[in-house]
Amino acid sequence: MERHEQYLETVRRIAGALPYVEEGISYGTPSFKVKGKFFARLREDGETLVLKLDFETREFLLLADPNVYFITDHYLNYPAILVRLPLVGPDELREQFIHAWRCNAPKKVLAEYGAK
Repeated sequence: MERHEQYLETVRRIAGALPYVEEGISYGTPSFKVKGKFFARLREDGETLVLKLDFETREFLLLADPNVYFITDHYLNYPAILVRLPLVGPDELREQFIHAWRCNAPKKVLAEYGAK
C-alpha cells in the first residue's frame, strides 16, 4: 500500500469511529463532514490534512509543534490548521481529528456522543 493511501486509511479509521461522519470529495480530495458540515479533508499532496477547528486551539498547536502544524496564507483568516501526516503521531492525530469533529458537530450530536 502506498504511503498516501496509508494516511487516508488512518484518517478513515478515525472518522469511522465517530457518529454521523460522511466521507465526500472537496477540492478533488477526500473530505469528511459531520451532519453535512465540513471539518476535515486531505490536501492534494496526500500527506497534509486540513482540520477545521477553533482559532484558540490553532494558535496553541502552531506554537506547540510548528513542525507538525502549520497554515498557509489561504487559511490565515479561516479557523483551520494543516497537519503534516508523516510527522504526527497516531494518538495526537486522533485527538485533533476528534477535536475538529467536536468543533463542527451539532449540539444534539455532541450530547449523544458525550453520553457514550
